[in-house]
Amino acid sequence: MANSPSSKKRARQTERRTAVNKARRSRMRTFVRKVEEALSSGDQAAAAEALRLAQPEIMRSVSKGILHKRTASRKVSRLAGRVKALGA
Repeated sequence: MANSPSSKKRARQTERRTAVNKARRSRMRTFVRKVEEALSSGDQAAAAEALRLAQPEIMRSVSKGILHKRTASRKVSRLAGRVKALGA
């Protein structure tokens, strides 16, 4: 348990940041899930539209420190590949 005033403050800050990061991660995953659902339904137009909306959200999570840059690129790339394959 935090004892010194500075460690108590760090604990408070960590708690706040954790809540913010959790919300951002959840929001990003919601956008990814919408793409997944459109893919499973087989609707390429809906999947492409969902991907168009999800891509900036995934990249935003990089700038906010939620994901690593390459992890986000890999996610976008794999989703885009699956959307493209659905149309073929």
